[in-house]
Amino acid sequence: MATPTTTTERRTLPGWLWFVLLWCAGVGAAMSLGFAFKILMNLTLFAVK
Repeated sequence: MATPTTTTERRTLPGWLWFVLLWCAGVGAAMSLGFAFKILMNLTLFAVK
């Protein structure tokens, strides 16, 4: 007795698109972190002077 195999077709993104999305997210996070660090350094340097 053969059991019917139901394939659930999900829309999966291709590998290169995942790479591009994750790369853009990483670059955006690094730039925002650097911007926040720059603001923090400016505030602390002005507080020291």
